[in-house]
Amino acid sequence: MNATVSSDEKPVLKYPFKSAPERGSVIEVAPGVRWIRMPLPFKLDHINLWALDDGDGWTLVDTGIRDDETAAVWRELFANHPERGALKRIVVTHMHPDHIGMAGWLTRKLGARLWMTRLEYLTCRVMSSDSGREAPPEALAFYREAGWSEHAIESYRARFGRFGHQIHTLPDAFERLSDGMELRINGNVWRVVTGNGHSPEHACLYCPALKLFISGDQVLPRISSNVSVIPTEPNANPMADWLASLAKIRREVPDDVLVLPAHNECFHGLHARLDYLASSQHRALDKLEATLVSPQRAVDVFTTLFGRPIDESQMPVFGMATGEGIACLNYLVHAGRAFKELDADGRAWYRRA
Repeated sequence: MNATVSSDEKPVLKYPFKSAPERGSVIEVAPGVRWIRMPLPFKLDHINLWALDDGDGWTLVDTGIRDDETAAVWRELFANHPERGALKRIVVTHMHPDHIGMAGWLTRKLGARLWMTRLEYLTCRVMSSDSGREAPPEALAFYREAGWSEHAIESYRARFGRFGHQIHTLPDAFERLSDGMELRINGNVWRVVTGNGHSPEHACLYCPALKLFISGDQVLPRISSNVSVIPTEPNANPMADWLASLAKIRREVPDDVLVLPAHNECFHGLHARLDYLASSQHRALDKLEATLVSPQRAVDVFTTLFGRPIDESQMPVFGMATGEGIACLNYLVHAGRAFKELDADGRAWYRRA
């Protein structure tokens, strides 16, 4: 989701490639590093994957969502590029289906080992186990508290558990990535830089020798990543984690890298983009705080935060907006800038402190 800020405040980023790779093809962005683009069945219609030469084979970063179209593109790539050799290792930045969806399929098909952080792996396994379950009472109470109508809650009931349908079953063993860990790939060192807020323990990869930064969803050039509170942890403060992660990346990764993001295009201008994401979020939080002079529910703050109304007919965008709205409200509550009260119907109202 994107907080509302004026376009003239956006930094000027540099995009060295005129176009993205076509279906079934790759573009070399640095020696031994290739850009793959996979389709997505959403408004955001693509995800970028990265193939790294690795001795007599290669390492893949992220996999695409589980669907027939993605599998077809993978088969085209294998047919078009047999010279790449064996896939040795699959690195997954985080547990969202567009990143991890095909990991189980590829590990079983090609015998590659899965590498990801522990929290991302375990959270993915837990969420996958919801398939076939009824929506839990705690989740229904969470969305009622946010201001959802009974119609919206019934829609949520019907859609509950679909996460597992978007990913192939994960392997039962994995190699753990951790912050600061160094992977040697094709003679180059890639350092793991973890972040939080968008997901539990998102892994980025930084290669000083090649001046490359695979940012996943932590830093995107044209959109901002969704930062949401979810029903399993209703009082969490992921927005604080997100802002701290932006500052951490700025400290640990120099500005001269070429950023390889999960969506949009490769770009130069990491620090300017990080500064913009942080400052625009703080402005959105200040604007939200000002509107809380009168009590509001989570579903009442969408126009303030996103510059447009979002209604229940726009599922699942409505759900993402709710999660991010609560993340912003929880941030203000944790900072002592707002407080929350429940009414007799179990609805949460937020007021400026």
